[in-house]
Amino acid sequence: MPKISQKGQSMPQSPIRKLVPFAEKAYKMGKTVYHLNIGQPDIKTPQAALDAVKMHGLDILAYTRSEGSEEYRKKIANYYQKNDIHVKQDDIIVTTGGSEALLFAFGSIMDVDDEVIIPEPFYANYNGFSTASGVKVVPVISKIEDNFALPAIEEFEKLITPKTKAILICNPGNPTGYLYSKDEIKKLAEIVKKHDLFLIADEVYREFAYDGAKHYSILQEQDLDDHAIVIDSVSKRYSMCGARIGCLVSKNKEVIATALKFAQARLSPPTLAQIASEAALETPQSYFDDVIEEYVERRNVLIAELQKIDGVQVANPKGAFYCIAQLPIKNSDAFAQWLLEDFDIDGETVMVAPAAGFYSTPGVGLNQIRIAYVLNQDSLKKAVNIIKQALKVYKD
Repeated sequence: MPKISQKGQSMPQSPIRKLVPFAEKAYKMGKTVYHLNIGQPDIKTPQAALDAVKMHGLDILAYTRSEGSEEYRKKIANYYQKNDIHVKQDDIIVTTGGSEALLFAFGSIMDVDDEVIIPEPFYANYNGFSTASGVKVVPVISKIEDNFALPAIEEFEKLITPKTKAILICNPGNPTGYLYSKDEIKKLAEIVKKHDLFLIADEVYREFAYDGAKHYSILQEQDLDDHAIVIDSVSKRYSMCGARIGCLVSKNKEVIATALKFAQARLSPPTLAQIASEAALETPQSYFDDVIEEYVERRNVLIAELQKIDGVQVANPKGAFYCIAQLPIKNSDAFAQWLLEDFDIDGETVMVAPAAGFYSTPGVGLNQIRIAYVLNQDSLKKAVNIIKQALKVYKD
């Protein structure tokens, strides 16, 4: 039998999706499963985006330009201008989700065996993207005791080698919900300029900043044009995960020209999804005001309920819609599977994401879980109570 590639064998499983078969089995047993494991918002997609697809009037569903339609990119640039991010349409390549944007970025700036430094825990698929690109992730650990704040710049300096090509952050963070301050971004800007590195920022949760805090983009930093690459997406902003539309943004002309070659190789981003995404840009601020108010209330309920559980430590997120909770157990993978297979309260159980998959350092995060607070407040209370009762009887 022909052999699978070493790269294929090394590709990590998603810690978010690998428990799906156990959830499906729970469904077949008649159980209700509260999904705290995946960042699929229950917020309604803006009606304008849905209507744009219904009313498109196209006779032929044709290719668009490899970099995305000109009209859509113009409107994306206008969106950024409103957020004090001054870019032009030619600084933007529309991609099939933020995932493809990150793959294009990796392919454009890194060769096999090059290194990217990432504060961990980080979005689990960064491990997969790096493996697919033949790139080595070099983690710098942020700690739950510090609410997952940016590690000291000295810790980054220690890790920089001739193979280091970039620092990658997610801001606000998935899975931590941490929102980097303007001062922290400036510190990162200084280190990438000092060592001539790229700074990649995954900013797909830009709108979700709480408690009066403001998101500060790396593209707002002066003198960083040659270093800054932003990854963006409509998935969370407009609750359009299934559209699979994102973009790569950089003022570095070589980066854009190189990424365009990758974009040409896959021909073009999906046409109907671009139509929906273009319409979504007309979403009024009131939509985001309501969404943010709802997520703040959900966060407050979730954190308050988790803090009532003996032995649980939880970081307080300032953005996105995730948090990391540390449980009084040894292995959250086993606990998460046990919840689906062997535990319920009146036919109800919970699906969580084991947090070890959000680290690249072996053995770290084994007793942590990521929770996505994308359920209504009553469901969140029920879900946390299930975890509370489960911890009372669970045996490692």
